[in-house]
Amino acid sequence: MWNYLFKRLLLMIPTLLGVITLTFIVIQFVPGGPVEQMLTELRHGATVGGEASGGGSLYKGSQGVDEERLKEIKALYGFDKPPLERYFSMLKRFAVFDLGQSYFQHKSVAELIRAKLPVSITLGLWTFFLTYLISVPLGIAKAVRAGTRFDALSSDVVLVGYAIPGFVLGVLLLVLFGGGSFVQWFPLRGLTSDNWDQLSLMGKVMDYLWHITLPITASVVGSFAVITMLTKNAFLEEIRKQYVLTARAKGLSERAVLWRHIFRNALIPLVTGFPAAFVGAFFTGSLLIETLFSLDGLGLLSYESVIRRDYPVVLGALYLFTLIGLVTKLISDVCYVWVDPRIHFDALD
Repeated sequence: MWNYLFKRLLLMIPTLLGVITLTFIVIQFVPGGPVEQMLTELRHGATVGGEASGGGSLYKGSQGVDEERLKEIKALYGFDKPPLERYFSMLKRFAVFDLGQSYFQHKSVAELIRAKLPVSITLGLWTFFLTYLISVPLGIAKAVRAGTRFDALSSDVVLVGYAIPGFVLGVLLLVLFGGGSFVQWFPLRGLTSDNWDQLSLMGKVMDYLWHITLPITASVVGSFAVITMLTKNAFLEEIRKQYVLTARAKGLSERAVLWRHIFRNALIPLVTGFPAAFVGAFFTGSLLIETLFSLDGLGLLSYESVIRRDYPVVLGALYLFTLIGLVTKLISDVCYVWVDPRIHFDALD
């Protein structure tokens, strides 16, 4: 076991380096970097000519700015150093989990991520728990009643929900219930009201639930189909196996067969995916949902950082999320062996 874990940890290093290195190289060729943006602002929005690299190379946009000022701007953003030197400097900082400073928001990347986490945690946790709490029982019910009218109707419902993009559903919910053309039962933006601090404890809970109803509904509806159908298929596969027939032949009730014998084996694919789904829920919030409901989360931060060429935020967030993803994948593998004793780490080496 420990040999397997050690090998997996070692393999994370080249994977992490590959992701960061590829992104860093791409950034060097992306036009409109922070140096170019500053030069454009200094020239009062004059037309920028020619192509510009993300590394801040001298181009036509620098015309009208003296050489000394240009050097100061490059030094301000760290582009006065060669790309290779900047690359190894970044790796040294990342090795001690120093994610750097934002170019435009004058805050550390870690501070920015912490500030956006509450929104992403809210969307992620509610989506995760509601998806599993509804989809798993529904999938079991569909497996037990496979081929019935309930099975067909519930499949149609979850597949329709899966086919509707979350952003489109969000717009529809706002039109219907957010003061569009019909009623205004729910607020349009934010996680709390302006008078949040003056509310009682129960008032804060109700205000919070009132605000998250529409964005969570828009996020979660499309997630039901995958888990529901996965649960149904897993249970159907187990129901057809020989040990189930043997248990029935011994006189056990259908309820006992289902919960004592089928349940644990059928849930293996779902349980092993819990760590990845749980952690991923924090960092995969929908950009469109956040934008539509004015929720300032990690999705919106990442998008704005790419648009503004805020490279420290882009690279720092990518490094952190990639590392968390790799660790989560390892935890999922460990959970698989823990849930299913038939699997051994030696066989995975």
